[in-house]
Amino acid sequence: MHTLKEQFKKTVVPALEKQFGYQNDMRVPRVAKITVNVGTGKGLQDEKYLETVVSTLTRITGQKPVQNKARKSISAFKVREGMIVGVSVTLRGTRMYDFLEKLINVALPRVRDFQGIDPKGVDEGGNLTIGFKEHTVFPEIRSDEVESIHGLQVIITTTADSREEGLALLTALGIPFKKKDQPAA
Repeated sequence: MHTLKEQFKKTVVPALEKQFGYQNDMRVPRVAKITVNVGTGKGLQDEKYLETVVSTLTRITGQKPVQNKARKSISAFKVREGMIVGVSVTLRGTRMYDFLEKLINVALPRVRDFQGIDPKGVDEGGNLTIGFKEHTVFPEIRSDEVESIHGLQVIITTTADSREEGLALLTALGIPFKKKDQPAA
């Protein structure tokens, strides 16, 4: 079985060169990084919730997450400057490709009522953001040991110059997008 990185070099690069008329392999858009992010939200005061989020992100990505602190106080959200408002991990290189492969082949098919990712999730820069309501779709998380379910956000950042290039790259890598004739769920 080929890894996603080998597949990218052998099939995706030539296909995109042909589709967009690139003269050079280095001109082909690629995945630059993947950021996995969890907003602490309801768990601002709950230390145990924060520990749970940190441990699940560590298990899912294989890398220690960074705790993001509030830069300024916002009384409407009960947030004070310096409070931890999010936890995130940035993946690059081999870990990034391994995570992307796991995301495509394991996590997305395990999402309840999954019909594909909406192509509108790709922004003008060719980057894709996917939101998960539950972190339990990842294979490292066993459902019997989950105390509290939290959502997470996966941002796939590409070097594409346009939305079309980004969409073509992500489709070629195997990300399951909804078909045009498919109704929205």
